[in-house]
Amino acid sequence: MAGPKDLDPSSSPRALLGAELRHARERRELSQEQLGQRLFVSGSFIGQLEAGTRRMQPDTARILDEVLGTGDFFTRNCAAAAKSKYPEHFAEAAEAEEVATAIRQYAPLLIPGLLQTPAYARAVCRAYQPTAPEEDIDKLVTARMERAGILGDPTDPLLWAVIDEAALRRVTGGSAVMADALRHIADLARRGRVITQVLPFGAGAHAAMEGSIKLMDFEDAPPLVYFEGVGTGRLEDDPAVVRHQRFTYELLTACALSPEKSLVLIEAMAQDYAHEDHP
Repeated sequence: MAGPKDLDPSSSPRALLGAELRHARERRELSQEQLGQRLFVSGSFIGQLEAGTRRMQPDTARILDEVLGTGDFFTRNCAAAAKSKYPEHFAEAAEAEEVATAIRQYAPLLIPGLLQTPAYARAVCRAYQPTAPEEDIDKLVTARMERAGILGDPTDPLLWAVIDEAALRRVTGGSAVMADALRHIADLARRGRVITQVLPFGAGAHAAMEGSIKLMDFEDAPPLVYFEGVGTGRLEDDPAVVRHQRFTYELLTACALSPEKSLVLIEAMAQDYAHEDHP
């Protein structure tokens, strides 16, 4: 396995831990696989910690200090790296997005977070937490919009989204909000910033009827798949699981409308929503 590239330790606490882990491992003359064996994890998991694509957990930090003879360095700094503006179940996935080179996502029920507008995101967050103070909703929306900032780069990462027609038909926040949300997706697609396909109702039964898929690829770490439920989520790096989910995603792209036909449908739906708001 290729070693991770040098990270800027000043860029984030996670990058600092990753860089120090790599240096400490190399001082002990251990490979990623050898260190992983001592922690009962895979060598690829160690590589992901070093690359900053996975979050170091307190138990892992304690064992690393023992195995690598680093005193309490990882234990002390693990808490700082664990701080996040995102919900606990999603924080590690959001951090992985930041360093991903490609993100492939199937969204069955709502527009993917990276493609949401502020108004749409607010409607979703309010639906999740109907009794939350407005300032809490503001923080969630701000964090979601900051996540979408990764699309500000003209080329990196690749974002390929398959959106179920159900997500586009479910009126979230009202017709005006939906019109703006769909125009935003169409604009990103027309600028070549994202690849978007719509999985139409006419496709019938398909390979991912049980849930969403998010696959992430990295320059210097193995790929990950993220599974998400109501208030829960987990990252998985098992090669067999990732391979199966990638095949499922490929089946979805084969069943979905082409990017060109999807764009036509999205723009037509945006126009329909706009007319509903202004009859």
